[in-house]
Amino acid sequence: MRTPENLVRHELIGLKAEVVESTNKKNIGLRGKVVDETRNMLVIEKKGNKEVRITKEYNVFVFYLGKEKVKIEGKILMARPEDRIKKKFRKW
Repeated sequence: MRTPENLVRHELIGLKAEVVESTNKKNIGLRGKVVDETRNMLVIEKKGNKEVRITKEYNVFVFYLGKEKVKIEGKILMARPEDRIKKKFRKW
C-alpha cells in the first residue's frame, strides 16, 4: 500500500502528478497522470492524451494519493524504478 512515508519506494506509474518547482518556468503547473518512468525522466500524460517528458533532477513534484498530497524533490527519485526499491533514503 502506498503511503506518504513510503512513496519513494513504490511505483509512480498511474499516480496523478504536478510540477510545483522547476528550473524551466514552462514546466511549473504541468499536471497529469504518470504513464512511464525511466532513470532520469517521468512521462506525464496531460489532458488530450498528450505526453510530456520531464526530467526528475531539476523539478519538484507533488503526487496525489487519494486526497493526500506528497511533495518530493526529483533528485530523490533519480534512479531506475526497480533500483529505487532497494535504495536507502534519509528522512525526506
